[in-house]
Amino acid sequence: MNLAYIPSPTFSQFKIGPVTIHMYAICILVGICVAVWILTKRWKRYGGTFDQILDTTLVTVPCALVGARLYHCITTPYDYFPPTGNLINLVKVWEGGMAIFGGISVGTLAAFLWCRHKHYPFAIFADAIAPALPVAQAIGRLGNWFNQELYGWPTNLPWGLKLNDADAIGKSEICYNGSQCPDYKTTLFHPTFLYEMIWNLIGAALIIYIGSKLYDRLKAGQQFAMYLMWYGLGRTWIENVRINYSTVILGLRTNVWTAIIVFIIGCVLFVVLYQYGPDSKVQAQRLAAVTADELERQRIQEERDAQKKRK
Repeated sequence: MNLAYIPSPTFSQFKIGPVTIHMYAICILVGICVAVWILTKRWKRYGGTFDQILDTTLVTVPCALVGARLYHCITTPYDYFPPTGNLINLVKVWEGGMAIFGGISVGTLAAFLWCRHKHYPFAIFADAIAPALPVAQAIGRLGNWFNQELYGWPTNLPWGLKLNDADAIGKSEICYNGSQCPDYKTTLFHPTFLYEMIWNLIGAALIIYIGSKLYDRLKAGQQFAMYLMWYGLGRTWIENVRINYSTVILGLRTNVWTAIIVFIIGCVLFVVLYQYGPDSKVQAQRLAAVTADELERQRIQEERDAQKKRK
């Protein structure tokens, strides 16, 4: 019998009047808010403003959430598409099922298009958000802890995760081979949510440290490439520890293949940017010029509005 273990929460949701609040959603929202705060601090150092980040966030986050949901549904089609699934399950986000890979890809595309529309240098936007993303993901992983889901192989280690009878998703977890998972009442499991939290926070710290120490040598966008490499590498081994059921292609889970691809893209992007990437200082000067132009237009508009009110 294990004397030391990580307990699971005794609840995953609560009610405020007729409204049910899911802890998973709260963790995601807190993660987004923290990421926006980090992004804003870094973006301002490049010469941008909070309003620019707010507008970009309002465009990017909904797209990223849709992408995260679609990726999960497409890679686990048996729950969502006939003949085994029901299409109505596509919208049941409160039951879990948000894949970060889908969120990253669609969110990045949305941010790129928005930055292009607003003439913001996307490369330094990517660098500004590079450490913010893993911090947001680390906070979001707490949602898996509340749901008692996506845990790993059985273990006797003192940091094993102990499940309970709470009404959480993990209570009915289906294992990698389609069979029922080991008895959660007598078994401890690897806390893969914790592994990914720690991995992501270390990655964020490394990006900030390396980015500050090598600022004059790194090209714009290379910090984001470091994020892709770090997260892809970590997710590759963490995904192999999990026992939740997942689609398998050529002997590997779908998310393992995606993690490997993300790692390779990060490596290639880092090398290409080192050779041909834009200078961060030049990009910052471009952003400062765009910001100055926006502030001047805003000042003129405010003066016009004030004149209309006086009339």
